[in-house]
Amino acid sequence: MIPIKLNRENVSTAIIWLFHVSGILGILYGNSEWFISATPLNLSINFVLLMINCSGNKWFFPMVIIGFLTGMVTEILGVQLGWIFGDYQYGEALGYKLLGVPLLIGVNWALLTIITGAIAQQFYENIFMRVIIGVGLMLFLDLLIEPIAPALDFWVFDVGEAPLQNYIGWAVVALFLQFIFHYFRITLKGWLSHQLYLLQIIFFTVLLIKETTIGL
Repeated sequence: MIPIKLNRENVSTAIIWLFHVSGILGILYGNSEWFISATPLNLSINFVLLMINCSGNKWFFPMVIIGFLTGMVTEILGVQLGWIFGDYQYGEALGYKLLGVPLLIGVNWALLTIITGAIAQQFYENIFMRVIIGVGLMLFLDLLIEPIAPALDFWVFDVGEAPLQNYIGWAVVALFLQFIFHYFRITLKGWLSHQLYLLQIIFFTVLLIKETTIGL
């Protein structure tokens, strides 16, 4: 039997799996409304654990700030003026808002940039290819979330479904953030980023299947 080391990464991995699996089971078989309302807590825990595990990298915290501010500014422009992503509004599920945009959305932009950038690092040495892979991973997750965002009270577009402008806007903003991430050669060791991204995919895939079959 291979001994399991109780280091920081392994404990963090166990915590995120516990919360995501509990959330999936709760949504499928329990009080789905309560577990969906706990999404901001889940996202906050993911972010805190990522920060704890990456605190030794000198460019990590500047990247967090850049990701957060870029996300907030572009989203505020979107909500207030319809620029970049189209005309849409945020619901109440993601918590406190600044100028119509939940602060957790800025956190999510930072989180996604870092974990997808870390994954892309392991595929190519070429910075161009790393950026493209990072953008693709970010855009794929958005494609997965968009169909169920209104049902979760995350956000809703004025035209109903997310327009093409939204995905183009996402790609452009992600391209900017991924370039900064890889330009500063931020290196994250271990597999926590991979696990966080995988769990996001599993979580929202389960929600999408339930929404399209029996409803949330």
